[in-house]
Order: sequence, then structure tokens, then C-alpha cells
Amino acid sequence: MRVPAPSGRSEWRDDVKILIACTTFTGHLNPMLSIGRILVEEGHEVVFQTASMVRDRVEGIGAIFRPFPAEYDYDLRDLDAVFPERKTLPPPERVAFDIKQIFTAPIPTQHKGIQEVLRDFPADVVMADALFFGTYPMLLGPRANRPIVITCGIMFLAWHRDDGAPAMLGLPPAQNDAEREKYAAIAKDVEASNVPLVRYMNECLAGMDVGPMPAGFFDTMVLLPDAYLQLTVQSFEFPRKDLPKSVHFVGGLPITPNQAPLPAWAGDLDGSRKVVLVTQGTASNHDFGQLVVPTLAALADDPDLLVVVSAGGRSIDAIPGPIPGNARLASYMPLEWLLPKVDALVTNGGYGTVNQALSFGIPIVAAGQTEDKADVSARIAWFGVGIDLKTDEPTPPALRQAIRAVLGQPSYRARATSMAREYASIDTRSRILQVIDQVVNTPAKAIA
Repeated sequence: MRVPAPSGRSEWRDDVKILIACTTFTGHLNPMLSIGRILVEEGHEVVFQTASMVRDRVEGIGAIFRPFPAEYDYDLRDLDAVFPERKTLPPPERVAFDIKQIFTAPIPTQHKGIQEVLRDFPADVVMADALFFGTYPMLLGPRANRPIVITCGIMFLAWHRDDGAPAMLGLPPAQNDAEREKYAAIAKDVEASNVPLVRYMNECLAGMDVGPMPAGFFDTMVLLPDAYLQLTVQSFEFPRKDLPKSVHFVGGLPITPNQAPLPAWAGDLDGSRKVVLVTQGTASNHDFGQLVVPTLAALADDPDLLVVVSAGGRSIDAIPGPIPGNARLASYMPLEWLLPKVDALVTNGGYGTVNQALSFGIPIVAAGQTEDKADVSARIAWFGVGIDLKTDEPTPPALRQAIRAVLGQPSYRARATSMAREYASIDTRSRILQVIDQVVNTPAKAIA
């Protein structure tokens, strides 16, 4: 990769100084660590700023660790522990709480942390996930005063939709004028309810002598950075007619190998029985009664299936019994070994998990409505790669029917396989490096 030399020199150099800033949300941290590993392996100097409790993971990829400022240096992997009032809120109010308290309020501290790093590490590029708003003060300030900023889309593409449907509600594309009118009315209500959040964000930015946001919350995420890396394939996203040229679909990130040992029961996955993987991910796995337990109950009487449970890092002892004889449990499993053996995935709709499954052509049963999961699940259903149960607490009969459908009806596997071919056609590593090279070597005035 070629990058302009420091001011006053005409030669080119091959290394790039990159600062990655990311919270400890697992669905944010894991992909940013994967990108960091790619950049380190390419020979670039990478500083990774996040919370101290994941320092070993940062240093494990070969990056230089820098902690957040002390007042922000805490673990966000268990939100209900940090914000106990959050768990009592219904989903719409929880989203508003998250935007205000978790993503907007820390902007001044996040920005301060970035500036502290930049003082002794003059980065060419600052990379952050789409919900790390601490880059906004730089992006809304003078272009000459900042490095290049690249945002990584670790959730569904946040840009507004052609049919006017608001985000976070899991709405499929409108099929007629009546549905578009319905979505317009819903969007109007959502916009009205978001007024206090927009005001809060703009007041926060004004306190730093920048702003206001140039668009709504979600469009601003995509509009501001110099490049936006969407971590999926274009076929798993609703089409937009006016998508900014800065958006790049870079495919699915490679699985980091050898992150967990083979389970003792690995030999049971010998191909004699179909394998159903069920997981609640690593963030929403504090109550296995939501999805894991009903899935085990749904398939307990099927001797032709093996039900593999990944506890997302928690102890398997946290999964309440009885455990059926056709179930196999593990806290973590090496995904590079497991996913090629899986015939169906049951998930609450985590974006990273879903993209990994689709890259292997695995059809999906989704049951998740919180955070961004409703919109991820809506895409699963719309593109025919699985079934959206449209609930956080599916019943065993509903799960059994859906799982049998994705296993028994060839169309689900065929569509998932077709999408997997698109993932395979993209060299994600090269694509990310190419976008960085392109943006770094574009004159600042051309991207201001």
C-alpha cells in the first residue's frame, strides 16, 4: 500500500499508521480486532484504543494497546450491569436509552481519548465502528485538522431506505403504495419521537464547537466518514438508489482460527446426522431460556439431528436442564471447524453471526427483536435465506416447524448457497486494504 510521505517529501512509503477506536461490545470489538489483525499482518503500525479489560485481546493481534480515558475505561459487554435501569425498558425506549446514554453521552470523552493518542501517534487513518460517535467532532470540524476517518458497518446498513421505512423496526421492503404510505406515517412518528435525541446529540456537539449533525442519526453514521466499510455482501442489503460512493461492501471478515479447542464430542459430527447450531451470541446470552432452551426442547425427540449449542463464552452449566441426548454443548467452539458441518443455524440475529453463517451457505432461523436484530432478521426472511420468527421468545413448536422448514425445503439452502458464492467472490482482506489505499491517496480537498 502506498501512502504519501510526510509534508515536504516527495517519496512514498509503504507503512500506514492506523488508530482503531472501539468499545468492548462484542459485536463491535470482534470485527474491529479482525480488521486490526489484517492491518498488522500487512505490516502497518496499528494502535488500538479500547477498554483495559480486553488489553490481552488487542495485544494478541499484534497491535499497540491504548486505554480509554479513565472515566470511560469500563466494560460494556454486560450492559445491564453497567446500566441496570436499562433492562426494565420496553424495546423502543431501550433503543432511545442506548442512543443517548451509551453512544452519544460519551462523545466528549471518546474524542478526548482519540486526541490523546494522536498527540504521540500521528495516525494517517482513524478507524471506528459505526456506533463509535467519538469521531464526529473531527469529522464535523475542519478537514485540514484531522486524519482520514473510516467507519466500519458492524450492523445493517444504516442509510435511509428507498421506501421510507424507519430503521430498527424490522420492516420488509414496501411492495405497493399503501405500504409506502404506511411506512411514511410510521417514519413521521419515529422522527417526532427522536426529536429529543437529536437535540441532545446536537447540544453535545455544540458544546465542542462543532455540529449540528448534517442528517438524522442513521444517515449521519454513513454520510460523515471518508469511507464506510459495510461488513457484508451487497446481496444481503436492501437496495438504495442514492447510496454514497463512500460506501463499500467488503464481504465477510475471515474467521480467526484456533480461538477455541475442539470439544470432546467433536467426533460425533461425522456427517451421519444433520447438525443444527443454536447460539444467543456473546452479548444477549444471560438468559438461555429465551432461545437455547426452547430449541433444545423443540428438537429433543429427533434422533436424526444433533443440536450443537454455543454458550458464547459462558459456562455450559448456565444452560438449565434437562439436556436432551441429541444435544452437544460447549462454551466456545472453533468456528472454522464447526460451520462447514452445520446444516441450519438458530440465532437471535447477531449481525456478525448471521454473516458468518451465510458465508458458509447455512440457512437460518432467527428469533430476535432487540437492538438491530429485528432489521437483521427481516433481511434473512426477505432474501429467502431463512425464517424470521419475529419474537425474542419463540415457543418450541414454532421453532420445530421453522427448523424443519429450513432443513427440508431446498429453497432456503439454495438461496443461502447462492449468497455464499458472493461472499467467496470477495477477497475481504484485499478489499479493505484497497479502500484504505484509495482514500489515503486521495487529495484531502477531494474528500472534504
